[in-house]
Amino acid sequence: MRLLKLLCITALLAIPAVSMADARDVPGTAEWYLHIDFEKMRSEEAGRAVYDWFRAEALDEVREDAGIDVDKEVRSVTAFSVAGQGPIVVVDGDFSQATRDKLMAIIAAEGDITPLKASGRSYYRLGDENGEVNYKEGDVDITIDSLDDGGWISMDIKDKILFTGNEEQMHKLLANKGRIPRVAGGGDALLVLTAEKTLLQAGMNSGLVKDDGNTDWDSNILRNTEQVAFMIAAAANKLAIEAKLITIEPEMAESLASVARGLISLASFDDSMDAETAAVLQGTKIEAKGNSLSLSLAVDPSLVVRTLDN
Repeated sequence: MRLLKLLCITALLAIPAVSMADARDVPGTAEWYLHIDFEKMRSEEAGRAVYDWFRAEALDEVREDAGIDVDKEVRSVTAFSVAGQGPIVVVDGDFSQATRDKLMAIIAAEGDITPLKASGRSYYRLGDENGEVNYKEGDVDITIDSLDDGGWISMDIKDKILFTGNEEQMHKLLANKGRIPRVAGGGDALLVLTAEKTLLQAGMNSGLVKDDGNTDWDSNILRNTEQVAFMIAAAANKLAIEAKLITIEPEMAESLASVARGLISLASFDDSMDAETAAVLQGTKIEAKGNSLSLSLAVDPSLVVRTLDN
């Protein structure tokens, strides 16, 4: 959960000129993406339990550390990384002047308040010479040490904050209404799952992740996949969960499907498993088609929260 907390705090340090609605606007050249629709979580009955869990695990800490109330001000967070160019984080919401003043104070303390210009819009440098942000004022205490060379932020478009780890990306975003221009003929390489009431989406080009011996990507599944995507959506009073993998070759998709079905079958006979969880597992749909493997299930929100807590 520390990664999620850091992502939320980073996102709330960055609000720019973008009109990105959801993960469908993530460029196909992205290495990974994450989109969380807090507004939909709050408004959908099936999503409220998950939102309450988010609040307890991360959002309350964001309010305490950054002094920004996600409940009142943030509608959604979208983050992704374009190959070799660092992260982009977009926060959509109804931001108060107090929040904008806090962000400017952070920029003044840990960056440069001299406005830079691109496409007629302003943006600012964030971070010291080591790319670190260490800001403490009253109850606000924010530390980010993973920016490498620092970052850039803009608050020059209504209801948006944008952060980039690369200045050239900021220029492209401000010139293109907050979106990374698509390359002609480049296609949409990144796999994105969508639904009418999507609460959370995530995905990555796992084929781009190289295990150099110093990472945690020691996984037979990831080593044999090109892309992975995951989605949670509201469906009636339940949460619809879907995952999809694009494997290196069709035989691998069928093998992984067989392994998953076998594990579910074995787990269903575990005497220690409660009946509700066993029923969910038995209702899980797994399908292999070509080099694609998909998994889908419908779960009671309370069971999801209990699983996350454990």
